[in-house]
Amino acid sequence: MDTTSPSHSTSLPGHTGKWFASDFNFNHLYPLYIQALASKHWTPLKVVEKASRFLAATPGAKILDIGSGPGKFCIAGAYYNPDVFFYGIEQRIDLVRYASVAKEMAGFNNITFMHGNVLELDFRQYDHFYFFNSFYENLPGTYKIDDRFVYSRTLYHQYNRYLHYQLGKVPAGTRLVTYHCTEDEAPQGYRLVRAEIDRLLKFWIKD
Repeated sequence: MDTTSPSHSTSLPGHTGKWFASDFNFNHLYPLYIQALASKHWTPLKVVEKASRFLAATPGAKILDIGSGPGKFCIAGAYYNPDVFFYGIEQRIDLVRYASVAKEMAGFNNITFMHGNVLELDFRQYDHFYFFNSFYENLPGTYKIDDRFVYSRTLYHQYNRYLHYQLGKVPAGTRLVTYHCTEDEAPQGYRLVRAEIDRLLKFWIKD
């Protein structure tokens, strides 16, 4: 699993904000079959802006997207917050590749995409966290990104237990944003400080 840190520079030649004018524009960083998944699986830009600004509490902070898909949260987050570092962990190698290409097209290098399983990751390497219920597709009757994995309710609970365990180990002051999750996704010790978008978007701080 690649955990190489990005360099501190945040702008590449040709960087442009055109991709961030709308979700429609942003989707064109990807091939058509990735665009087709956007409405169900990728975070809207308005949510990225709110969530990433909350997580970018201090310059130089390391923000982890848990289940980063094709990288939309990290890439748009870097656009809104050029003074912090974004990391994405994703188990589908093709999505990691698309994320890396999109990162170069958008013109950022304060982003690292990692191919791996979240169960292999120590959250103490990062400062704050974003979670768009990436385990949900393990439940019956939910929209799947693809059919290459075995999905099960058992895996859903295993992933959630690990998420709670890792979030429980990080220090007080850690920030967490959850999107389309139940309040059970945040472990004990996290205080809900704000909820928006019909309470689908929640902002937490560990006491």
